[in-house]
Amino acid sequence: MSAQTTYSFFESVEKSFDKAALFTKWDNGILEQIKACNSVYRMNFPIKRDDGSIEVVEAYRVQHSQHKSPCKGGIRFSHAVNQDEVMALAALMTYKCAIVNVPFGGAKGGIKISPRNYSVYELEKITRRYTSELVKKNFIGPGIDVPAPDYGTGEREMSWIVDTYQSLKPGEIDAAGCVTGKPITQGGVRGRKEATGLGVFYGVREVCNMPDVMKRLGLTVGVAGKKVVVQGLGNVGYHSAKFFRENGAIIIAIAEHDGAVYNANGINEEDLLQFRIKTGSVVNFPGATMLAQTSDALELECDILIPAALENVINGDNAPRIKAKIIGEAANGPCTPEADEIFIEKGILCVPDMYLNAGGVTVSYFEWLKNLSHVRYGRLEKRFTENLNARILAQIEELKGEPVVDKERQIIMHGAEEIDLVHSGLEETMINATREIMDIWHSNPGIPDMRTAAYVSAINKVAITYTELGIFP
Repeated sequence: MSAQTTYSFFESVEKSFDKAALFTKWDNGILEQIKACNSVYRMNFPIKRDDGSIEVVEAYRVQHSQHKSPCKGGIRFSHAVNQDEVMALAALMTYKCAIVNVPFGGAKGGIKISPRNYSVYELEKITRRYTSELVKKNFIGPGIDVPAPDYGTGEREMSWIVDTYQSLKPGEIDAAGCVTGKPITQGGVRGRKEATGLGVFYGVREVCNMPDVMKRLGLTVGVAGKKVVVQGLGNVGYHSAKFFRENGAIIIAIAEHDGAVYNANGINEEDLLQFRIKTGSVVNFPGATMLAQTSDALELECDILIPAALENVINGDNAPRIKAKIIGEAANGPCTPEADEIFIEKGILCVPDMYLNAGGVTVSYFEWLKNLSHVRYGRLEKRFTENLNARILAQIEELKGEPVVDKERQIIMHGAEEIDLVHSGLEETMINATREIMDIWHSNPGIPDMRTAAYVSAINKVAITYTELGIFP
């Protein structure tokens, strides 16, 4: 049987968890509590379509863990949404937040619709009704459960959610913190849009900066000059490609659902995006070769492969044909447990999704903190820093006896703005998480891969929280 029919998505997560639990010291009861989804809310509600017909919409919100409050996780709009998928994604959120030291429990939401089949007005009605259902059951709130964008949703849907919540909770001063991924004007934070892709870059870059790891893989240190293949030109894939290219990597192929383009000399993701916007497809992108099948991009000879689309795209069937040295899981669950076993045999390093794509939730955490503090990052210290830097610069110029060149002057003078602080916080988070995981892996030779080491890190942190709370005396 194939990997897809053997395991559901949630069962794949549990299988990976069980594999890692063998390398921890915790009692089985604690491990079972960590694995379990605490609350599963399935709802059905009617909406009136533009043509006057009534449609019943199926939706979910799963709170996997309340070891820390609030719970945190995105809401996806997709016809493929089902309870198993939402439970798996909620569980991954628990582990993801623990690994990157973001103090949230894991949650996830989903509405079983294909957004392209609905008008903007219909989508707004669905989103607002979903929010009101969550409010009724106390499944949303800045101290309870904080949703965010996911597949099929974005700033627009988040603004509808916060507006609906505020109308149902008048006078709640921290109401803006009930959801993240909002537009800047509605309390959002600068840097949120590129956060997941930038986090993927920071995580893979840190791995590439480890000489012992690169030596084992037969690669040079650093990302410069590395050949990269990206699957997916959505928000995450686009920004992953952008930051790798800007830091000296060569994007040799980008795959989308309607085709894959290849150019050994490199592809500019912005040019490809604009071509797709203009023509509606990546097919026949100038200066690139079309691959026979979009899935062929996954099997190209390259240094780094970034699957940034949907789950289970690399499985027991195609994993033996993967030629990349490093796989950076930008999507949720792109590789099955069977694929992991093959990677171990082949010596491929798979940098796992459960922390690598945590850039979104990390910056969501910064947005939530901004909403609770009611002040923009950098507002209090930016001018003070610039004034101080100006005085230091004046002293340097006096000692040198000549002015500092304009470009250097601007860099030295610059006081941190919100986006600078957000990017800095994300970089710090991803570097520390990568090092923690690698330390666990290297300190226990029995751990077979980086995913297992990441799960061990997550399990230990969640278990410690439970025991310190006195839940398990």
